[in-house]
Amino acid sequence: MTGLFYILFFWLAGNIIGMILLFASLCLRWVPADRVRPAARFLLGSMALFFVPYGVGLMVSYRVILENLWAILVSGVISTVLVIFVAGKTFQSLNRRARMRHIRHMRHAE
Repeated sequence: MTGLFYILFFWLAGNIIGMILLFASLCLRWVPADRVRPAARFLLGSMALFFVPYGVGLMVSYRVILENLWAILVSGVISTVLVIFVAGKTFQSLNRRARMRHIRHMRHAE
C-alpha cells in the first residue's frame, strides 16, 4: 500500500511531471525503491486493462471515425510534419548558438 501511495501521490502533480518527480525521488533515495517496486510491478502487469476503455470506445464509435477518416489522416500528417519542422528549426538554432559561443570562447582563449 505504501508503494501505491507514493505512485499516486506523485501522479497527483501531473502525469509526466509527477513521474519525473517520482523518478528523481527514487534516484535521490528519498523514496525507498523496495517499497514502490511491488505496486509498480502490479500496475505494469495490469497495464493491458488500462487500454480496454479506449479499445471499447474505438469499437463503439468506428462509424464516426470512418466518416472523418480523411480529416484524421490529414491532421495527423500535417501535425507530424509541423512538429518535425519546428523541432528541426529549434535544433538548428540551438546548434548555431552553441557554435557561436564556442567560436567566441576560442577567440577569447587566444
